[in-house]
Amino acid sequence: MDQLLKKVYSGDIRALSRFITEIESRSANSLKLMPEIYDARKGALCVGVTGPPGAGKSTIVDQLTSLIRKAGKKVAVIAIDPSSPFSGGAVLGDRIRMQRHATDAGVFIRSLGSRGSHGGLSRATRDIACLLDAAGFDWIIVETVGVGQTELDIMELATTTVVVLVPEAGDMIQTMKAGLTEIADIFVVNKADRSGADQMAQWLTASVELGTRRAGWQTPVMLTNAPIGAGISELLTKIMNHQDFVSSDENHLKRQKEMRAAEFLEMCREALGQKLFEKAGTSKSISKVVTQVVEGKENPYRAVPKVLKLF
Repeated sequence: MDQLLKKVYSGDIRALSRFITEIESRSANSLKLMPEIYDARKGALCVGVTGPPGAGKSTIVDQLTSLIRKAGKKVAVIAIDPSSPFSGGAVLGDRIRMQRHATDAGVFIRSLGSRGSHGGLSRATRDIACLLDAAGFDWIIVETVGVGQTELDIMELATTTVVVLVPEAGDMIQTMKAGLTEIADIFVVNKADRSGADQMAQWLTASVELGTRRAGWQTPVMLTNAPIGAGISELLTKIMNHQDFVSSDENHLKRQKEMRAAEFLEMCREALGQKLFEKAGTSKSISKVVTQVVEGKENPYRAVPKVLKLF
């Protein structure tokens, strides 16, 4: 076994951080070891927390982490932050998040840059979640950057998706595409001490009742005040209820199969793209076609079939 990965499995947090960096950079070593890591997964519960900026997602994640730790379970938090336009790295760092858990060996927090992903999730997020599962974490919480409807692909990673909103978000939600509200397994109206919280909850409840919901699961609308921990215990209970529900839900199992198929095809596309990139640097025939396209001497649409024939 790779020595760095061996240290990860033994609980070495520094080794875990180093290996995550390798996954982010798509190193040859990490790609080579992903099949082994995939087989070593233990079945961690994966929860996505998303919603608009300023809704208090990080505070909710912090409070959930505390409750999960009290139950003796290990928690890993992946915080997807806006990518720096210069370095590609996360603008917000994990050092400014969840400070009270910094010395807890049972909590691991990592900020990742979205790196321009249209869905707000880093391309490497799936592989990192897989590694954290294999490393023995019981819960994996993915908190996304919160840019609205672009968060939709979180439901392809998380078993339970929590959408966090605030009382003042009513006008914004009215103009939102339906996608963000449609992915919610649980709605949370945070900062419930503010005026309009009950009205927001009622509006969301009515929307759920009018919409087409998954058979057997009625999306709950929770009220929380995360800074003081109000409603967090109830939220955790609902999350666990949903995890139990999906474990035997036929529609969810069907959706999992579809997502695995989509993920596999995406992996194939990435591998083929890398192969093409490598071959373009060594194949004179491909280089010639690329040069013709670059110089405007070849129609790129006609060039694609020519390149494919060279494989």
